[in-house]
Amino acid sequence: MAYTAHPTAVIDEGCTIGAGTRIWHFSHIMPGCEIGEGCNIGQNVVVSPGVKLGRNVKVQNNVSLYTGVECGDDVFLGPSCVFTNVTNPRSAVNRRDQYARTRVGKGASIGANATIVCGHDIGEYAFIGAGAVVTKTVPAHALVAGNPARQMGWMSEYGHRLKFDARGEAACPESGQRYQLKNDRVARIA
Repeated sequence: MAYTAHPTAVIDEGCTIGAGTRIWHFSHIMPGCEIGEGCNIGQNVVVSPGVKLGRNVKVQNNVSLYTGVECGDDVFLGPSCVFTNVTNPRSAVNRRDQYARTRVGKGASIGANATIVCGHDIGEYAFIGAGAVVTKTVPAHALVAGNPARQMGWMSEYGHRLKFDARGEAACPESGQRYQLKNDRVARIA
């Protein structure tokens, strides 16, 4: 099955779009980007050259994905979130050869209106709160919020806050999956 696109979407030649992907009103898919299978690209989204989206990525309305962004499978990008790609932009100075890469790990969620400053990766299953401004790398399973974003806890793969016991173990209330917190890292153990 091919992808589907609303008639108002602009899809440039030279991009790759996976089967089953849906692209909505007024979005612009630029050349050289790669969009995986089963993605949903909301209204008024920009996907710039070189951007890579894995399978089943959900991009909500008004999101800007600039060159250098790479998202793993099952990533959720909330409405109006933004990724930068130059740390010190100036209109009069061309820095196109200085784009920084930002990787978003599998299963991560980024809340509405969050800003991800370039060069800072988001770990697998991390959860970025709405309106957060991420200025440093976020570990896997971390819950961060605020401006600048600060870690407030840990999240399960199903998006629930984990409560660790004295042994450093926790269970997801929805899935029952078990996790261990050791040396400031969370890993699934069952």
